[in-house]
Amino acid sequence: MSSMRGLVQFIADLRNARARELEEKRINKELANIRQKFKDGSLNGYQRKKYVCKLLYVYIQGYDVDFGHLEAVNLISAKNYSEKQIGYLAVTLFLHEQHELLHLLVNSIRKDLMSMNELNNCLALHAIATVGGREMGEALSSDVHRLLISPTSKSFVKKKAALTLLRLYRKHPSIVQQEWAERIISLMDDPDIGVTLSVTSLVMALVQENPEQYRGSYVKAAQRLKRIVVDGDVSADYLYYRVPCPWLQVKLIRLLQYYPPSEDTHVRELIRQSLEQVMNQAMDTPKNVQQNNAQNAVLFEAINLLIHLDTEHALMLQISSRLGKFIQSRETNVRYLGLEAMTHFAARAETLDPIKKHQPFILGSLRDRDISVRRKGLDLLYSMCDVTNARPIVAELLAYLQSADFAIREEMVLKVAILAEKYATDAQWYIDTSLKLISLAGEHVSDEVWQRVIQIVTNNEELQAYAADHLLKYLKGDCHDSLIKIGSYVLGEFGHLIADNEGSSPIEQFLALQPKMFTCSDNTRAMILSSFIKFVNLFPEIKPQLLQMFRLYSHSPDPELQQRAFEYMKLASMPSDDLLRTVCDEMPPFSERASVLLSRLHQRTAGTSDKRTWVVGGKDANTDKQEVLMAQTTGLKRTFTTIVNGGRNGTNGSAGPAKRGASNDLAGLDMSPTDTPAPAPNLASAAHLSPDWEFGFNRLYYADEGVLFEDAQIQVGLRSEYRAHLGVVKIYFTNKASFPIGSFTTTLDNRAAPNLKIDTKNLPESSIGPSAQTHQTLFFEAYGPFSDAPTIRISYLAGALQAYTLQLPILMHRYMDPSELTVEDFFKRWRQIGGSPLEAQKTFGVSGKGRVISEKFTKNTVAGFRWRVLSGVDPNPHNIVGCAVYQVENGKTGCLLRLEPNYEKNMYRLTIRATQEQVPQILVRQMEQKLSQGVSIDGDR
Repeated sequence: MSSMRGLVQFIADLRNARARELEEKRINKELANIRQKFKDGSLNGYQRKKYVCKLLYVYIQGYDVDFGHLEAVNLISAKNYSEKQIGYLAVTLFLHEQHELLHLLVNSIRKDLMSMNELNNCLALHAIATVGGREMGEALSSDVHRLLISPTSKSFVKKKAALTLLRLYRKHPSIVQQEWAERIISLMDDPDIGVTLSVTSLVMALVQENPEQYRGSYVKAAQRLKRIVVDGDVSADYLYYRVPCPWLQVKLIRLLQYYPPSEDTHVRELIRQSLEQVMNQAMDTPKNVQQNNAQNAVLFEAINLLIHLDTEHALMLQISSRLGKFIQSRETNVRYLGLEAMTHFAARAETLDPIKKHQPFILGSLRDRDISVRRKGLDLLYSMCDVTNARPIVAELLAYLQSADFAIREEMVLKVAILAEKYATDAQWYIDTSLKLISLAGEHVSDEVWQRVIQIVTNNEELQAYAADHLLKYLKGDCHDSLIKIGSYVLGEFGHLIADNEGSSPIEQFLALQPKMFTCSDNTRAMILSSFIKFVNLFPEIKPQLLQMFRLYSHSPDPELQQRAFEYMKLASMPSDDLLRTVCDEMPPFSERASVLLSRLHQRTAGTSDKRTWVVGGKDANTDKQEVLMAQTTGLKRTFTTIVNGGRNGTNGSAGPAKRGASNDLAGLDMSPTDTPAPAPNLASAAHLSPDWEFGFNRLYYADEGVLFEDAQIQVGLRSEYRAHLGVVKIYFTNKASFPIGSFTTTLDNRAAPNLKIDTKNLPESSIGPSAQTHQTLFFEAYGPFSDAPTIRISYLAGALQAYTLQLPILMHRYMDPSELTVEDFFKRWRQIGGSPLEAQKTFGVSGKGRVISEKFTKNTVAGFRWRVLSGVDPNPHNIVGCAVYQVENGKTGCLLRLEPNYEKNMYRLTIRATQEQVPQILVRQMEQKLSQGVSIDGDR
């Protein structure tokens, strides 16, 4: 810019202008000159860049420069970097996502994305991230993804590409395609920490909407966290005050919280080692403020992960003790984070006793000088409340309500109302607390709160007289609209229950409500009029006073009040009371539905960018996270057996809540998606088996070791051993290429769960050198009969992403042991087992031309399925009789076989009986599959 003397002088002129008028005069003169220059069309690149720079400065001063937009767009196509840079800068400032000139940029940006110049790549990525909308994103997202995954892209280009995809995804999620998942996850192994950090930010956003699709990121996060924290695999550039890359640590730990705890012992051990190291490093508080902040950021996230994993009770007590110190810290941020972590602890802990020890300090947080801390204190009190401490906590909240910030009063009212209902052991205490709450809160009481009180009173006979008596006392003084609504409804329905009490006669009830007509809202007046028509039916002695009120409001300017009062007056003036009694009959109980108070509370916290795996509200509210996140209407412990919620239409609109139907109570909570996306494909499943997978599978169908798969780049070998219900399988991966392969990843898919349990004892190395080998050890444990073999997805980077899905030869026959029986014992057990469902029988022939059955092939197949062939049992010497025991974790299943081959007709008749259902059917299907293959006419193969 210093070389552009005209621009420097122009800026100096504007700065030296002593008045606004002089500045405008100078700008208008310059804009007229620039317009003229643009019209001439004889500008070179340098001059065009200079004038666009002047327009940029004028635009920043707040002036309109629309005529220069097209020139800025044209400048992007310049070959000179400085001109292109100014063009991109101007475009990102001048234009927006819906600008009409934006479509002119697409080809120029694509050209820069495909350029071999990394600086051009970065300029294009910056423009897409800044002004890219749906159309630009859909047109260029593939090019951005190509830059991200390209092995030739520089690290700084990959970082920008990942963050550009993140920006596009947040605007329009459909832009990121499902098939990119595996390739994006593999970049979490990138040797450059900056690339890993950017990609992890992208993955965190994707995981929250597509957890199954990005499940592989869980293991990647655990592995990378261990390398950083335990192994110290971080360059000196990423040590922040001796803390290794705290930003990435926080992201990885949070990513682990988006999934349930892993059942894989090796992955759990990786996480345990990392968390143990984080906790040990945090034992000593450093004096350096920056190091302390970085260490605390990692520590609090690690505490949240420990709570999420919920593995050891002793560790939980240690966490509670440490959090107790944090909430008493002098630093506001530490107090805030301590309260948030303790709220998470309350949402997960089996017992709240460790948290209750700190109750005085938590109550004190309500009066903290920082409103954010006060909010967190309120959340924690709400979560840690139970039957034992509900009364003191509710009393403290009511006392604090009068001085609480207006910003949190409505939320506070909702939480107190929920706690009062949830933990009320005494019905009268619930009424006292609710009425006091509504009296103190005033304008901050939402409709759901006072309507809920009406519903509970209506549905519980033991509360009706008590509630009517207390409400009458409130109505005799000054009270808010919400209390007047409750009082008018309850007195109209149940006022007769207290009519004989001192100070509660019909005329006194009328005189308590009548003055409120002149101070309350029109909706409340309508409810009071509905109560008065009820009084006409209940208390004929005060009918004249009631008719006078109807006459007065039959001339009201409000049409609703006028019509209501006029109809009520006519109804009360009829010669017969039959219709009046029918219309004013007592309202029935409300239909049973869950409380909408929790739904209302959830609306206040919905829509956050980071979807937590827990919600505020204690362990019962987190029992079913999915339901809680959908509507927050589960987990409500009600001590009243018939406390319900529901709106129904009252007679002539006699009650406020009558206007809220079932659908209205959940207004705004329609969570059903309008456009349901297709489920993400599970690339590790049998539906995506790689070509030629079956050769190795069949080779190892009976064998314990051998080659499962092999091509020009990689060889996959397998060695296995089985004892009883346990199996150990070692898989060897050999890099046959002359170059290293990276981001080596394996993913298992177990369709046989829960009858087959898989546990990983180690993971293969993420990088395999040329002609080098790595291995993975798997434990397979049989819990019942299963027919589906597990599959393994192998992926790695060798320039591009290479991936294979293979089926592992792990089937039921692996857990069968041959067993010896005498002839007498065989027939005895055969008869004891009997027929279906403990028997399966099938007659079948060989499949394929040029194939036959032979005695050798038949016996080898039976032996391969690990049957003991019993001799002398069947009178036909060609028939095969066998016995075996299927081993599972909780016992053994006896299995008997009778195979009748017909060598002339190439047919088999197979019968299997077992002492457990499903076992015969599965074994028959599997043996049929192998026997029907037969052998070629030339002989056994």
